[in-house]
Amino acid sequence: MSSDSSRLLPRSEELRERALKRTPGGVHSNVRLSGAQDFIARAKGAWLYSVDGRDYVDYLLGQGPNFLGHAPEQVVDAVAEACRGGVIYGGQHELEVRASELVCRALGWADMVRFGVSGTESVQGALRLARGATGRTKVVRFEGHYHGWLDNVLTAVRDGKWGAASAGQLSSHLDDFIVLPWNDADRLAAVFEEEGDQIAAVITEPVMINAGVIEPLPGYLERMRELCTRYGAVLIFDEVISGFRLGLGGAAERYGVEPDLATYGKAIAGGFPVSALAGRESLMSRLGTGEVNHSGTFNGSVMATAAVVATLTSLFEDPPYERVAKHGNTLMIGLRDIGQEYGLPLRVAGLPPAFHVAFGDAPVTDYRSLQQLDLARYERLSKALLENGLWVAGRGVWYVSAAHGEDELDAALTRFAAAVAGEAGR
Repeated sequence: MSSDSSRLLPRSEELRERALKRTPGGVHSNVRLSGAQDFIARAKGAWLYSVDGRDYVDYLLGQGPNFLGHAPEQVVDAVAEACRGGVIYGGQHELEVRASELVCRALGWADMVRFGVSGTESVQGALRLARGATGRTKVVRFEGHYHGWLDNVLTAVRDGKWGAASAGQLSSHLDDFIVLPWNDADRLAAVFEEEGDQIAAVITEPVMINAGVIEPLPGYLERMRELCTRYGAVLIFDEVISGFRLGLGGAAERYGVEPDLATYGKAIAGGFPVSALAGRESLMSRLGTGEVNHSGTFNGSVMATAAVVATLTSLFEDPPYERVAKHGNTLMIGLRDIGQEYGLPLRVAGLPPAFHVAFGDAPVTDYRSLQQLDLARYERLSKALLENGLWVAGRGVWYVSAAHGEDELDAALTRFAAAVAGEAGR
């Protein structure tokens, strides 16, 4: 992957040249190799400000974590105050307890929680716990779902087959995964009928936000829940993206299906690096006895748990979900209208807090049907959007935050129209 840095203004260009000398690709996450290369000086609310004086309406939100907007005062102030008394104790503290209680209260179905730093590692904890509890090894997962970048979960499709995505990745670490198309309940049932006594878990994004923002078909998650219960497999919801964004109870609450374990990150802590593994006591207690290992020096740090407490307190006391939905719905309609005005086959679909923009009109229910859209054309458009002051992901996902209001909506539609006018004129 590479990105065009020819459009960079002087200060960003200078910093990029310096970065390239000391950092591979000039970035610290490969996701950013194909993203915007402008250097950011500061961010506030729903806006980013570059070192060269440009401003951007932000619908990437740091890949999702800034659900309350950038630098929410109530969270930043709470973290700063808490950290004056220390950050890592190597022992327990009250904020850990308060954060755990708030997470379980918000989710409703979960009995216990363990905190981590990244979604990737909380997913690893969930998989280990499921295997430890069942004594089985196989895990069912789905095409196009992302569960982290480690050897045993990172996948890509080549020549129609899903396997290792990176040089240096051990493909043998994927041997215990059964990869299925999503939203096909009959295929899932057939696999359970054949191999149910070997399946430790099913792991899924309950709504496929990472690729296409694709909702589950009616009855699909319910069937998945029923099959896991029948065959004694652990149902894991990867809610790293959807958790606390779709509602206090995340996708489990939205779709009315309760998992056995779930992972969270992104919106849980107001932009701070925190993840969580939550679940039923019958499973989670195995961590507490030491039967299943889950460790981490930075787990439950003062910074992390203060951020969780402040974020969830804000979500309880001033729920932003209605205004996020209003903004997202209005924005989606506005983008569609602009596409129609310029005669472009623009497809805007998904949920108000997170939706997907592409070109084409194919019905999309899974990763394969998503590929029928002209994703490359939208990726080209995303570069024009950046030029016009809209900070978005090239893969088409737009995130809406509690900080997006009327000013941001007006700016977004004006800037989107300017970019689309250029696309239509080609």
